[in-house]
Amino acid sequence: PPVGVFMIAGCGADLLINIALTLLGYLPGHVHAFYLEYVYYKKQEEARDGIFDSRRAPGVYSDRVNTGGRGYGTMAAAT
Repeated sequence: PPVGVFMIAGCGADLLINIALTLLGYLPGHVHAFYLEYVYYKKQEEARDGIFDSRRAPGVYSDRVNTGGRGYGTMAAAT
């Protein structure tokens, strides 16, 4: 799970939390990783559809995950 979190969130608080959860138990680390990936791809799909929700997902500290990989709240112009 930490590799997947690193790929979508980078090196930050989310990765450290995931490593700690994985060390405490394999299942909590997986649940956390799946949640981060769900939020990331959901935000990415919403941005692609022209929907931008600026609210942060609960328990997610990475800006990259909260914006679906679109940077600091910027997104391509809708066509």
